[in-house]
Amino acid sequence: MDNGPAPRTVAELGEFGVIERITRDRRASPAESIGPGDDAAVLAAPDGRVVVTTDMLVQDRHFRLDWSDPDDIGHKAIAQNAADIAAMGARVTGFVVALACPPDTTLDFVDRLNKGMSDEAARADGAIVGGDLVQAPILVISITAMGDLGDRAPVLRSGARPGDVVAVAGTLGRSDAGWAALRAGRRDLTDVIDAHRAPRPPYAAGITAADRGATAMSDVSDSLLADLGHIATASGVAIDVALSALADPVLDAAARELEADARQWVLTGGEDHALAATFPPDVALPEGWTTIGRVEAGAGVTVDGAAWSGNSGWQSFTV
Repeated sequence: MDNGPAPRTVAELGEFGVIERITRDRRASPAESIGPGDDAAVLAAPDGRVVVTTDMLVQDRHFRLDWSDPDDIGHKAIAQNAADIAAMGARVTGFVVALACPPDTTLDFVDRLNKGMSDEAARADGAIVGGDLVQAPILVISITAMGDLGDRAPVLRSGARPGDVVAVAGTLGRSDAGWAALRAGRRDLTDVIDAHRAPRPPYAAGITAADRGATAMSDVSDSLLADLGHIATASGVAIDVALSALADPVLDAAARELEADARQWVLTGGEDHALAATFPPDVALPEGWTTIGRVEAGAGVTVDGAAWSGNSGWQSFTV
């Protein structure tokens, strides 16, 4: 049976042909004066400071091709970097993408990956301004994101003070629940699976938090407990979380279906890329932020006044 011509691959088109293909109809960043095509891009930095972060996704470690479409992988790759920029109280100006892939990777796969990245970059109000393409035995995506503070002070992890309130913007635990659903073969649990495949961080909430006087902030990439732990350690304080403030009917429904504990997902699940921040007690929280706890004197993170036993979140060098 003739199935027609085989899909074209990156090896057939070549490095520069693929680069030309994926930049042909590219959206430009508002901060960009020179984009792809020269040895480097040039971005405006009106604030005089540049916020920079980088992150990497490795096939079968951070995503699986049988679980995620290339569009979703692209969204996720950009989201985890843009969330770090937002967590500093900055606005994204541009992304540089380095892609390593096998030579038999199809052009359709690269097109869809690029579309996912480009769409999420636009949602973060930025654009892909350059990058690199190399051959590798598996798919690896490395992204550097840049941002501008707009004359704000960066919101660090080290500014929380006793008496501050702890708040979050975005959803928590749904990515971990989606991972559990995929492992269980429950592809019908689309609310949580979609959150795992392509998180949607609340980018604008980082800027509104900075404008409202947030004293410390982090994106929730490793887990709520782990990332609040980073704030507590950097600030030399304790943080207590109220579990009742984290209730999520979507997680509760998924937990019933999977016979799991929704509390574990919301406290120790990673890759939601929500934002967690601390605010002075006399500040009205910006829209989209919900109070979940309080900063106290001491050290560490507790839940309803008690230590949380067991796993506390993602670590890169665990199985």
